[in-house]
Amino acid sequence: MQKPRFYRFMLLCCFLLTLTFSHAQDPAPDTVKTGIYITSIHNIDFKDKEFAVNFWLWLKYKRKEFDFYNNLEVPAAKSVNKSYVTIDSSDGKIYMLMKLECVMKDSWKITNFPFDQQKLRINIENSQYDSRSLVFQPDTVGNHYDPRFALSGWKIDSCVISSGIKAYETAFGDESFEKPHTEYSTFKTRLSIHRDAMGLFWKLFLGMYIACMIAFVCFFIHSDGIDSRFGLSVGALFAVIGNKYIIDSSLPESASFTLVDSLHGLTLCFILCTITATAWSLKLIKSGQALKAATLDRVMAAILLSLYIILNIYFISTASTG
Repeated sequence: MQKPRFYRFMLLCCFLLTLTFSHAQDPAPDTVKTGIYITSIHNIDFKDKEFAVNFWLWLKYKRKEFDFYNNLEVPAAKSVNKSYVTIDSSDGKIYMLMKLECVMKDSWKITNFPFDQQKLRINIENSQYDSRSLVFQPDTVGNHYDPRFALSGWKIDSCVISSGIKAYETAFGDESFEKPHTEYSTFKTRLSIHRDAMGLFWKLFLGMYIACMIAFVCFFIHSDGIDSRFGLSVGALFAVIGNKYIIDSSLPESASFTLVDSLHGLTLCFILCTITATAWSLKLIKSGQALKAATLDRVMAAILLSLYIILNIYFISTASTG
């Protein structure tokens, strides 16, 4: 009668030993408390899709083999320069403080340029130890950027730090993985900025609007100068096309239809309608209907100018609030 109890006792012992062994095989990952303080963001380059950033980074951890001085990785960086590093290993813990200068690559959203809003991201990983060995814990005390640093033409909305897991669809040759999938803990910094755009907007589009107004003036030239009307309209057309090429040369390629495309397309359509109205007016004059030609000029001038102003306001307000 004692054997069933004995068997149950043995099974319980085996289960506890198996559980203990499994915990011994898979210890909990160590925590790396991490903080960041951004001192400067500069050289925001839309054409090359990059920006430069200087920041202080500090890490607190126990295991010396993590060696963040050599194993620190900034995945999205084109270049990383450690200009200052100090290490304090007292009290059985390691405190590392370093000053980094990085050139980061990014993909810009230019749909609403120059009223665009961007998110700058800085991610930190350990190149040798994955999430089974360490996890990052953000140090959220204090500010994460210097509000006095020069970010010319931009305003900072927020700076958020967090930690997460980044999955790589490969085992990097490690046969201990059942499938080619590796996870690394990552420390994330996301800086949201928007452009102070009105000055830049007029600097970019003033030439386009002047060309548009030159074409509009054609409606007030007497029918005797019909050749001048065509000449001014065609000249304005080439001026707008040249303005568009200049702006596009400073922006990365985009498959989407941007605010720049909308405004230039609208202006080109306005000038095309002006040329069409001039040709119609010329036809009326040659048929001896000078009064109807003058009426046509007044009506077309009012309609085209009203539509042009309304559509400009719509496109610009949509981009600035988007």
